[in-house]
Amino acid sequence: MNSERVNKEKQPKDRILTEEIVTEIRALFDRYPSRQAVTLPALHIVNERMRHVPLAAVVEIAELLDLAPAEVQDTLTFYGFFRQDQAHGRVRAWICRSISCALRGGEELLGHMCEVLDVQPGETTADGRLTLEPAECLGACDVAPCMLAGERLYENMGIDQVDEFLERLTTDDEHGDV
Repeated sequence: MNSERVNKEKQPKDRILTEEIVTEIRALFDRYPSRQAVTLPALHIVNERMRHVPLAAVVEIAELLDLAPAEVQDTLTFYGFFRQDQAHGRVRAWICRSISCALRGGEELLGHMCEVLDVQPGETTADGRLTLEPAECLGACDVAPCMLAGERLYENMGIDQVDEFLERLTTDDEHGDV
């Protein structure tokens, strides 16, 4: 917490990206052939830290990479992964809707989670713990239906496994290791 306060104190008041985020993005410069190639990794860094990429962050990323804000915005809007309007939940759960998952009950799992959580696909629970997202394909057809929550892939999901996941989510620690 102290380091968060120090970082906020170091950043100019009109800036949204912290020194820590800027430093992490700059550390990528030598790993890529051009600054433009750093766009997607920079968006991921900002999204990971802020849980969304607001327009002000797009402008600051563009300045940092010496690009036009429209170039960064084009990359951001190409991918459905990034949110711009508001932060997603602490955990983001993607329910696969590919043909394999749909045939094995993926749509029912999504519907069940919506009902239990009282949200629609793309929405975040009132407590901010979970954003429920539909995914076109998670690339795990052999273990359908599946869900990606955080960085963990849940395989061969059924209603019971979804309920267990939701129970762990409400009792888990603040790191989102569900």
